[in-house]
Amino acid sequence: MLRIYHNKRCSKSRAAFQILEEKKLNFETVYYLENPPSLEQMQALLSKLGLKAEQLVRKNETLFKENFIDAHFSELEWTLLLCEHPNLIERPIVETESRAIVARPPERLLDFLNDL
Repeated sequence: MLRIYHNKRCSKSRAAFQILEEKKLNFETVYYLENPPSLEQMQALLSKLGLKAEQLVRKNETLFKENFIDAHFSELEWTLLLCEHPNLIERPIVETESRAIVARPPERLLDFLNDL
């Protein structure tokens, strides 16, 4: 199972998506802005990424700067924030059954795919 958390408005996400298509891989596309991950899904994804929730937050987003820049949240609170505001999730994320990667820059995806 190969899955990409995709934002079609993001050039980096489109580039990673194109890499998967060019490799003719069978993959699932999750449009996470329309279908945000549940708390359990986000926790599993963070575990596969080996990241804390705060590390996955897009800190240059206006929403973050205006509302959360000085926040001191617990891991659970950061995770819930990502679920409630999926536009704050760093992208693109590509996931397998056992691990995941933030494919930024998209070329990082090539090494990840070579290890499959």
